[in-house]
Amino acid sequence: MPRLSDTMTEGTIAKWLKQPGDQVNKGDILLEIETDKATMELEAYESGTVEKVLVQEGQTVPIGQPIMLIGDGSAKESGAPPTPSPSPASGRGEPAEATAPAAPGESAAKAEPEAAPATDEKRAPTEQEKAPAETQRSYGYGFPAGDSASAPGGGAAAASTAPAQAASTEATGDVKASPMARAVARELGVDLAAVQGSGPGGRVIRADVEQAAKAGTGQESGARNQESEGAAAAAPQAQAAASAPAASQASPDQEVEEVPLSNIRKITGKRMVESLQSAPHFFLTALIDVTDLLALRVQINAQLAEGERRISVNDLIVKACALTLRVIPEVNVSFAGDKILKKKRIHVGIAVPTERGLTVPVIRDTDQKSVGQIARESQALIEKARAGKLAPADFSGGTFSVSNLGMFGIEHFTAVINSPEAAILAVGAAIKEPTVVNGEIAIRDRMRVTLSVDHRALDGADGARYLQSLTKLLEAPLRLLTS
Repeated sequence: MPRLSDTMTEGTIAKWLKQPGDQVNKGDILLEIETDKATMELEAYESGTVEKVLVQEGQTVPIGQPIMLIGDGSAKESGAPPTPSPSPASGRGEPAEATAPAAPGESAAKAEPEAAPATDEKRAPTEQEKAPAETQRSYGYGFPAGDSASAPGGGAAAASTAPAQAASTEATGDVKASPMARAVARELGVDLAAVQGSGPGGRVIRADVEQAAKAGTGQESGARNQESEGAAAAAPQAQAAASAPAASQASPDQEVEEVPLSNIRKITGKRMVESLQSAPHFFLTALIDVTDLLALRVQINAQLAEGERRISVNDLIVKACALTLRVIPEVNVSFAGDKILKKKRIHVGIAVPTERGLTVPVIRDTDQKSVGQIARESQALIEKARAGKLAPADFSGGTFSVSNLGMFGIEHFTAVINSPEAAILAVGAAIKEPTVVNGEIAIRDRMRVTLSVDHRALDGADGARYLQSLTKLLEAPLRLLTS
């Protein structure tokens, strides 16, 4: 699992695009990974053959953990699977089938309760299994497990040098079958002698047993074996039933539905808690007359050709925020422990709600772009964010953020700072209100904006000067078109 963003600590397998046995070339798309920002595609670092998928779709793993084994295909041809995954689950969600070899001479028809467990469930652990999990060096796609700094390409080498004894086949007479296949065969009442194996060297694996059970193959003779094992099977079944989660026995009409958090929502929540706990927020609110701003927007859109991207109120506000950062550079900073980092370029992030959670794509060099450019780029970023297709360059490097809930009719709110930035502007709706203009009462469009500031990096006066300059710019909006 590679690091795909500066804030990423883990990733979720969204979709595998390559499966075991597939040939891949360097640059081919292997899978889609859901990170804390977006769902992104991962390219192959090396060419080779996919030998094993170690993490199933929907599973979340930390960066550095192997998720796929890519080699030269020699492991598949020799019948020795690659080094086992650090997780007990294989890519299909079933326990790994590789164990120590069985004692020679075991008969396929023999299924005595005393004999089978001795070679399957109760076999002596191997040296690798005795070692702590964190010391078992299992190689996967990119680098060894637990070593996120390792160079890419380690998976292929590891797969080709995997020890054969890690996946030795258990042979019984004329039938070769894995311990997992034997356990499933006893459970389903399938005679292994009647099952055609599809594993290396004709070995019977779990999938073969399950397929035979569906087709009815070997179940007549298997039933006799299962009957003799009834007493031994009763205890594990009772134990499994006793340990079943209470949720599985819940009434179907219960009023609570558990919805797992998306990776984006989970990480966003974590970052917001960290921001509120580490950065002392203070809030400044200004009331801005945006009557002329709204009128300017109408005039601009009236001049646009059919099919051109229309200018939104948020586009004008984003441009105004960027120009104000140029005038008040003290706000375009980050707090870094014993120093403050002054940013020489202005990159404004826009908060975008999606089904997976909140994302903040970034418009780079915002102060250098026209309102039209900002509108087009903003639309493209919003579409990519909602489709989960943002690239790392689309959401990294922001120096200031804008969160606008005015389209929902929200008049006023405060926003949490998007660390490591030092400030974020919360924008409310434009509301028609009576106000005094030149000594007379008039109905004007007015908007409340609130600046959240990190008090470690900025003083109250810095934030106040920023809002003062922003207010003047939005109340005389023609300057947005000339700067």
